[in-house]
This record gives sequence, structure tokens and C-alpha cells, in this order.
Amino acid sequence: MWHPTGWTAKPAAQDIPYDDPKALDDVLTRLRQLPPLVTSYEIEALETEIAEAQEGKRFVIQGGDCAELVDECRPDYITSKLKILLQMSLVLVHGAKKPVIRIGRFAGQYAKPRSKPTETRGDETLPSYFGDLVNRIPFEPDARRPDPRRLLDGYHHAAMTLNFIRSLADGGFADLHHPEHWDLSFMEQASMSPELRAEYQATSQQLASALEFMEALGETSVEELSRVNFYTSHEGLNLHYESAQTRSVPRKEGYWDLTTHLPWIGERTRQLDGAHVEFFRGIRNPVGVKVGPTAEPDEVIRLLDVLNPDNRAGKIVLISRLGVNAAADVFPKLLRRVTEEGRRVLWISDPMHGNTRMAPSGVKTRYFDDIAAELETVMEVHRAEGTVFGGVHFELTGEDVTECVGGAAGPAEGGLRDGYSTGCDPRLNYGQALELAFRITRSL
Repeated sequence: MWHPTGWTAKPAAQDIPYDDPKALDDVLTRLRQLPPLVTSYEIEALETEIAEAQEGKRFVIQGGDCAELVDECRPDYITSKLKILLQMSLVLVHGAKKPVIRIGRFAGQYAKPRSKPTETRGDETLPSYFGDLVNRIPFEPDARRPDPRRLLDGYHHAAMTLNFIRSLADGGFADLHHPEHWDLSFMEQASMSPELRAEYQATSQQLASALEFMEALGETSVEELSRVNFYTSHEGLNLHYESAQTRSVPRKEGYWDLTTHLPWIGERTRQLDGAHVEFFRGIRNPVGVKVGPTAEPDEVIRLLDVLNPDNRAGKIVLISRLGVNAAADVFPKLLRRVTEEGRRVLWISDPMHGNTRMAPSGVKTRYFDDIAAELETVMEVHRAEGTVFGGVHFELTGEDVTECVGGAAGPAEGGLRDGYSTGCDPRLNYGQALELAFRITRSL
């Protein structure tokens, strides 16, 4: 019999070493008493849409910060992320000629896996920064100590973020009739190429005109077509947080992780005998699974056996994150095996995480050309195999940062430090994200 806390009997990769068990228990008791952040009805709606995407009837765009910061729970930061997701989805709706599911890496992406549990600077070694849900960025003993009270802090900031997003959506912020309202302030800056600006403006005008034409014909579905919903997602890394908000709901079977609509298992935590797979196998949510270059086809099939034994449509999102150098060799093998086995999954591409490098200046970066090349490779494989390319997963921000090299709106290597503000991994800026959206639509 599965239970939300059964994972505690399994080995947990990326485990957080809290040093005060009573303080942790007190926080988890409070988290169990607090209202859910999302509802089972919203989760069921997303599962239905993912099932349609598996059949090629919808397309997914999943994006947001590498690691959310609680200090950035501010209206300007939130709206800028919503705007870039809206603008990218507008381009994809227009180019792909199908509805787009918008899933944000927000309202809970406060935990971050790390390659090493500790960090050393000079003679001092401290715990690594595991995201604001666990500790803080400053390289100081008090800041880096895992603090269970930050679980409550993350919950409250996720709730505030969700409340603001829902208010914006209900207030018409995302009305497709007025895409001009989504423009970001720096769209007119020199870093945005005139060609990209003109292409986006033409697309938004064409979509608005198409909606007006359909309304003139008296189509009853226009109101539904013009309404935009946002779903939330985050890596279910800290299982204390996830399980404390996992519960049964009236008149429905099973347990629901009500911290988010789409939690995912990371590349570092998908061990078949591990705590994360044990937890995720028991929740009713759709589940994402990151699949990296070391994944073997047999291993992926065994994961699907555990996470979706009934082969239910809409349940599994496989997120490939292979790196440009491995994608052409690894991805066809994985795709063919899953297809041959008849497994119902949605394949989406994360071209970010396998392409992180250290720039000569000593900061982590990603190269736009690598990101675009992995995307194009994955899309070409889907075309060759006759399978559905279901979506994209980006780390991005609506801010005009300089963290990834290249693209029409990106810096050269020497300009990385000009606007480098990420709490962990480098993100696409507004112009780079929009340029990739256009590249995807041309390939589609």
C-alpha cells in the first residue's frame, strides 16, 4: 500500500541534511494543515490536455527560472515571465496551427539539484546552494545551513505568485485579442534585431485579425480560443515539501501532490530504487521525467513500468536533456524503444541542461547555437520516425540578462558579466527565447 511518506524508507539522492529533526517535523505538520496550492480539477484538466498533445493535437511550452528566488516574488518579475511565455506561445500557435499548453517553471521552483553537496572557496567548505526552499545564496555559514523554516517560506511565496497569476489571467491580461499588451519594455532596445521585432509584430497582428474574423462569422468557440491558462511545474526535489502537501480529495481516488500541476523527476534523482521514484509512482498528477545522455532504453521502459503501469494517456512527460553532442546518437534509440513498446508518453525537448559550459571568463553559460542545434536534431529524429514532437522546456527569463552566448539578442563571450544575475544556471533572455520560438515554428 503506497503512502505519501513511504519514500523515507528508500535511499534519497540529493537528500537535504537538516540538523534539527524537531524543527523539521514542526514545519511539516504546519504544511499539512495549510490549503493546497493547486486543485485536483486543474491537474485533471492538464492531464487531458497532455493526452491530446500526445496525439499531436496540442504543443507544450514549459519555461521559467532555473531557480526561483523568494526576493523576486514581485509583480514586475512575475509579469515579465508571463509575457515571454505568452509571446512565445503566440508565435507557436500561429506557426504550428494548434493550441499551446503553457506550463511555467514558477510558483514552486525553489529547489535546485547540485552536482556536489558542498562548495569550497579558499579554505572554507560549506553546503552548496540548493535553492531558496533549502538555504540562501551568500557564501556564509548561516546562509548555507539548510533551514526547514524555508519550506514554509517557499509555500507562502508560491501561494502569492499563484494568486497574482490567477488574478492577471481572470482580469484579461492574457487576452489574445490584445497581444500588444504583452510587449516588454526592452523590445525597442538595440539588442533586439529589427527583423525579429518586425516578425513578432506581424505575427501578433495576424493572430488578432484572425480572431476578429472568426468573431465576425459568429463562431461560438472564439471566447474559448482567446482564453489563456497557465499551469505550474517544478522539480519535485525536496520530498519533505512535496509529501506534506500530498493528500486525498473528496470523491476522487488516490493521492494528489497539490504543490503544483506538473512535478518532475530530475536526471539526478530517477533511480529505480530511489526515494523520488517511490514517491512519484503513487501520485495522481501527470509526471515529468528528465532523461539525460546516460539513459538506456531498458532503464526508461522500467521507469515507465513503475510510474505508469496502466499506460494511461496524459500521465507521463519524457523531457530529453541530452546535449548537442549526444542527441543524434542517444535520442533515436530511446524514442524507438518507447514507441515500439507502445508507451503513451509526451516527448518534449530540454536543450538547455545538456549544454552548460564554463566560459573563458569563469562563469557558467550556454551557447545559443548549441541549444538550437539540439532542438533541430530532436525535431529531425521525430520527423524521421513519424512520431510527435510534443513541446519544449526552456530556462528563460523576461529580463534582459546576458547569461547565454549568441543569438540575435545575446552577448558575445566577453559580455556575459554585463547582466549576469541568475541564482544558479544561465537562462535565455527575452530576445533569445523569442528567436527560438520562431525557429521551432519554421521547423514545424
